[in-house]
Amino acid sequence: MPAERVTMRKIKDLLRLKWACGLSNRQVAASCGGARSTVAETLYRATAAGLSWPLPEELDDTQLETRLYPAAPSPTSPPRAMPDWATVHQELTRKGVTLALLWQEYNAQHPDGYQYSRFCDLSGAWRATLDRCLRQEHRAGEKLFVDYAGQTVPVQDRQTGEVRPAQIFVAVFGASNYTYAEATWTQLLPDWTGSHVRAFAYFGGVPEIVVPDNLRSGVTKTCRYEPELNPTYANLAQHYGVAVIPARVRKPRDKAKVEAGVLLVERWILACLRHHPFFSLAELNAAIAACLDRLNRRPFKKLPGCRQSQFEAVDRPALQPLPTEPYVYAEWRTARVNIDSHLEVEGHYYSVPSALVHRALDVRLTVTTVECFHKSQRVASHLRSAERGRHTTVTAHLPSAHQRYLAWSPSRLIQWADTIGPATAAVVNTLLTRRRHPEQGYRSCLGILRLGREYGPGRLEAACHRAQALEAFAYKSVLSILKTGLDQQPLPDPAPTVPLPFEHDHLRGTTYYQQEGGF
Repeated sequence: MPAERVTMRKIKDLLRLKWACGLSNRQVAASCGGARSTVAETLYRATAAGLSWPLPEELDDTQLETRLYPAAPSPTSPPRAMPDWATVHQELTRKGVTLALLWQEYNAQHPDGYQYSRFCDLSGAWRATLDRCLRQEHRAGEKLFVDYAGQTVPVQDRQTGEVRPAQIFVAVFGASNYTYAEATWTQLLPDWTGSHVRAFAYFGGVPEIVVPDNLRSGVTKTCRYEPELNPTYANLAQHYGVAVIPARVRKPRDKAKVEAGVLLVERWILACLRHHPFFSLAELNAAIAACLDRLNRRPFKKLPGCRQSQFEAVDRPALQPLPTEPYVYAEWRTARVNIDSHLEVEGHYYSVPSALVHRALDVRLTVTTVECFHKSQRVASHLRSAERGRHTTVTAHLPSAHQRYLAWSPSRLIQWADTIGPATAAVVNTLLTRRRHPEQGYRSCLGILRLGREYGPGRLEAACHRAQALEAFAYKSVLSILKTGLDQQPLPDPAPTVPLPFEHDHLRGTTYYQQEGGF
């Protein structure tokens, strides 16, 4: 790089000290704060230009510089071939293409052209003449910049007349500047993730990196080095196989593409729609789509083609394919397991394995399902229920004792009793039907049925037969019969019934009160 030229003011002072004051070159250099070589060169140029002190009054700084530093004579050799810098800039957006490779191709076509260092200097000078938003070099299909516009669009309800502002989501590719825009009601997580899904569908593919702003829906904790993404947003990125690299806080140049894209959307879309009334979000998005197509087909000023053609030629071939399964929106929450092996989500209780009691679990909520995770491992999955205060329970999640209790039902108990005998079945059925709720008789029935393991089915059947005859339908009654051995004794014969006489002195009969003298 050539040394900086001495100013004309310092040159005049140098000539005055040398020619008018008669100082030596060393003294002049010390006084002017320069080198002796500079003083000597300046004096040589002034003498060659025929100057003397004092300088002519009509000689201004421009004329003095021209006489001291005349323009170099024009080269006699023919001019060198100038590369097509627009094509060079476009080729640099492709993967694997470097400036050295392009120079080699240029040198092969023009051996007498510029050398590599001059080629790089001219390329940098040409890129410096472009707009600020195009100075960065982006690889094909690499980065997609996303953000919300600062301007909103009012949408009026036809029935109530209520005016609600709609947010404008903008996504811009780094290499081609291909732009997508849509309107949503909010910037909250459902709209934020939904806009990403629709943007990927609009592009027909997925980029390598998404660069968002640090809004709460995308980044839960900002950090210069390790920002923490929202779990739902991270799940979306995992589903599409993209990397999310949030822009640094208060560093707009990290997402200069989308900043410029937002400006274009506001100027070429929102400004055009400023006098158009909208009565629904769908109507507004239809108008935005029409203006967006015109924006992407609008020719560049200094580059060949337009955003649409650049996208088709550069970005689209490099995009990753869309996943086969569509993304399902899900929210992530944290819930603690209660002592009954259930955790609460929106007023409903869902069971998890009993070993996780008192643990805090990650809960993934979709429209239809509730999934519980412990250390990134799914431990439970349920259908989502809107019934508040109710329970959704998987029996396998409960402790073994609770599982055995819940496994019983009236029909199962009666079926077990039938395998022992009809008397046992009759006693069990009576215990279940006489209680206000069948579960109130479960323990008594289980106690009676398990007596068969200790005393045998035959004795239990005989004991139940005696209990039925005595109408003693209780666990303690059956146990007492077995302990005392009454089940092995025959039942006492019922006492003979003596018929009552039809005639008796104390029997008046049906016609007594009809007789004369009766009461």
